[in-house]
Amino acid sequence: MVSVNNLTLTFGGFDLFKGVSFQLNDNERVGLVGKNGAGKTTMLRLIAGEIKPTSGSVSLSGDIKLGYLPQQMKLASGNTVLDEAKKAFAEIKQIKSEITKLTEQIATRTDYESKEYLALISKLTDLNDRYTILDGDTADARAEQTLLGLGFERTDFVRPTTEFSGGWRMRIELAKILLQNPQVLLLDEPTNHLDIESIQWLEEYLKNFQGTLLLISHDRAFLDNVTQRTIEISLGKVYDYRVPYTKYVELRRERREQQLAAYRNQQKLIEDTQDFIERFRYKATKAVQVQSRIKMLERMDIIEIEEEDNSTVNIRFPEAPRSGDIVVEAKGLAKSFDTKQVFADAHFTIERGEKVAFVGRNGEGKTTMSRIIVGELSYDGELKIGHNVTIGYFAQNQDEILDNSLTVLETIDRVAVGDIRTKIRDILGAFLFRGEDVDKRVSVLSGGERNRLALAKLMLQPYNLLVLDEPTNHLDMRSKDVLKNALLEYNGTVIIVSHDRDFLNGLVNKVYEFTHGKVKEHIGGIYDFLRRKKLETLKELEAVQRQQKSTDKTNAPSDQKKLWEERKELDRKIRKVENQINKLEQEISSLESELSEIDNKLTDPAAHGIDLSDKEFFTNYEGKKEDLATKMEQWEDLATQLDKLKQQRNKL
Repeated sequence: MVSVNNLTLTFGGFDLFKGVSFQLNDNERVGLVGKNGAGKTTMLRLIAGEIKPTSGSVSLSGDIKLGYLPQQMKLASGNTVLDEAKKAFAEIKQIKSEITKLTEQIATRTDYESKEYLALISKLTDLNDRYTILDGDTADARAEQTLLGLGFERTDFVRPTTEFSGGWRMRIELAKILLQNPQVLLLDEPTNHLDIESIQWLEEYLKNFQGTLLLISHDRAFLDNVTQRTIEISLGKVYDYRVPYTKYVELRRERREQQLAAYRNQQKLIEDTQDFIERFRYKATKAVQVQSRIKMLERMDIIEIEEEDNSTVNIRFPEAPRSGDIVVEAKGLAKSFDTKQVFADAHFTIERGEKVAFVGRNGEGKTTMSRIIVGELSYDGELKIGHNVTIGYFAQNQDEILDNSLTVLETIDRVAVGDIRTKIRDILGAFLFRGEDVDKRVSVLSGGERNRLALAKLMLQPYNLLVLDEPTNHLDMRSKDVLKNALLEYNGTVIIVSHDRDFLNGLVNKVYEFTHGKVKEHIGGIYDFLRRKKLETLKELEAVQRQQKSTDKTNAPSDQKKLWEERKELDRKIRKVENQINKLEQEISSLESELSEIDNKLTDPAAHGIDLSDKEFFTNYEGKKEDLATKMEQWEDLATQLDKLKQQRNKL
């Protein structure tokens, strides 16, 4: 489908890529990873044809259609949301117009046997075939479905695109690309402007995408759920792993250890060889050996090792002063902007030490609630901030809050008071602002640097309530992990607005869902919430289907044969699921027995001949545990599915 052949790209004497080759096959979903600056975005632009390589080539098989979503793009304006999305159907619109013209021509002709008439019929047939292949009749429905999946409401369809923020307009561009049904899809950080529900919708879409996908993302869960293969760019070369991201991280670590060992061995050989050359360079009796070793060094393919970027944010929040047991309490809280009501009748209580998440679609009020809690916005109803609560706030809109005219050092210096002033440079150093970096103007900082500076400001006072609105935006995976660990160790209360499931997983113990003007409390972690939401959605779907079925029975004549066929089909599905459950139960029982046997042996490893340094043994052991957990989850899903099928059968 896509072939990168011996590609080299040079910038000012520096080779960003050197002799790179790889192929993307039909229906593959591939993650493209590497350090910042490694060339991931540049590789997408090369494949998309936006830039040309210095040498080598990028070839696409046949006359395939390619869709490319860059991180930054020119956003269209002037149309309604739906009309802008329908621009994806330019070919369908053109074909429909030609079909109409040809049909009119044919209807007025009577020369049924002429070559011209037969040519018109043939052309009309070809156009109708193409129209069918492009699903022309369902184009409008697909446009609406895609926009709804990406978070738009039906009432948004007739609004001008200019009324939406840049993030929402990027969603329209993504919708247009998806609706074009490209055979090759290139996506550069597509989740940057999406909420959790829209990310999940996009995941499901991409899982079922009938084409080739190349994806750049810093969302670990998104990569794991979508991709099957990972291509890493490192030091101008590519390394291909036929596994998703998390497994790639493990394999990369093993590869690096092997590379380091080979590098050290080669460096020792080079050093020994050079010593030999220097020692015997001027001895005639050793001239042949010296020349041989000189030639060996010249021919040697030097092993390069990518320097590990061990610079990570070193965050440890100050000890939180003790607050009252109730930190935030809302009763009948409501907020409107002019005639638009964001939410109403919100009731919730956040207690000391809790870590909670605000989740929901963009525009449902998560940031608004955060700003109300920190005292930036007025409200209706009752909001109580607990005794001795001090609030540290990380705002999503750092561009507006940070003063662009100040330097990094001045930004911190103006906030710091007391003894903490003596530690300003240490704090900035912990956030990777070292040396001359502290004299940079805020105006020239990248998105990630702005986020780190805003986080550094939170270290200047011992807050006991942190309100963090999208704190992981622009942070790489390593920095996100460090921030997550710091929050896990923090002994205060935390409210986090985020759509990053991997970041929230294991961090929060309560989720507040903002949806349709309401705030709903869900006890448990983020994946508990998402699993329940999925079940709720299915129940709602079944209720609609039952209602539709009831209507059909009322309006249509009784059809015993149709009813019997429905029962027969449900019985077939029930038997299939029961067989799957029986098979899983046997596999689970077998795995439990194997793990129990291994656990018994581990109580006395020496007696059973187990070497505790045997990496393969423990890899196999952990693999069995993961396999068991997966099968247990599959069993639960199938049991739920079986229960629903039986309920449907009983209703017939």
